[in-house]
Amino acid sequence: MRNVIVGAAQMGAIQKADSRESVVARMIALLEQAAARKCDFVVYPELTLTTFFPRWYYEDNAEADQWFERDMPGAATQPLFDRARELGIALSFGYGELTPEGDHYNTSILVDRDSSIVGKYRKVHLPGHTDYDTARTHQHLEKRYFLPGDLGFPVFRMLDGIFGMCICNDRRWPETYRVMGLQGVEMIVLGFNTPATNSLSGDEKPEQRIFHHKLSLQAGAYQNSTWVVAVAKAGVEDGFPLFGASCIVDPSGEIVAETTTEDDELIVAECDLDATTFGKETIFNFAQHRRTEHYGLITGQTGVKVTV
Repeated sequence: MRNVIVGAAQMGAIQKADSRESVVARMIALLEQAAARKCDFVVYPELTLTTFFPRWYYEDNAEADQWFERDMPGAATQPLFDRARELGIALSFGYGELTPEGDHYNTSILVDRDSSIVGKYRKVHLPGHTDYDTARTHQHLEKRYFLPGDLGFPVFRMLDGIFGMCICNDRRWPETYRVMGLQGVEMIVLGFNTPATNSLSGDEKPEQRIFHHKLSLQAGAYQNSTWVVAVAKAGVEDGFPLFGASCIVDPSGEIVAETTTEDDELIVAECDLDATTFGKETIFNFAQHRRTEHYGLITGQTGVKVTV
């Protein structure tokens, strides 16, 4: 058995006026809870350090740079890295990345027990739109403020296992899981900031949105025989509701832990990475059962082309 005790550290709302230092203090408080519960690894949400700023429209994109990190760790986040190293706990969290070349990404990192960054992922499937949309009840401007990720879906060795990352909307795309599954991934971790309402349809209720969220996680876990840890930033953020439903899903697709609030909340599960082996060697033995000669459309085109 290769057991990793994982803490999913859901964050409640972060308001536009909240400082990074106050957010990091909350993250450290959850980290202390995780240490008390013997966690080896703690996962935080997408864009953990700030409000979900893509809901705000700036005519000049440079005004949004205030929400991005130029260094990681930086002055505000160094205390988190220091305390995690003291406790011997590995981390994953998301943030807005501003590169030295001036590029902007929605990014997540893996941080080992010694606080060294061992992996980086940049969000590939950016949802939303580029310009202000009067038809929407709220804006979702990720395509305005971020470039699509350029690192693919890599996996990394950590904690005696194979770990991968994705972010929010990536969880809805089966290709996300399969690319990592083909690299032998044993645990996929992701953060999300998901509005509780659909900006284009009042008919889609929060319960349905949470159903689709869980459906995506459970299918991805089962179809690739991997653990999936999905962590929300939740609550009413600057007047806009985000749902919680942070989950830890086992390799058979069953939810083994789930949050019950929309506040700062830690859930914990003991995850045996060896539990991924059975599925990988039987029904999802890719080497025996995949038929790539029939999958060309998946990488050969993006949109639907009706041919009948």
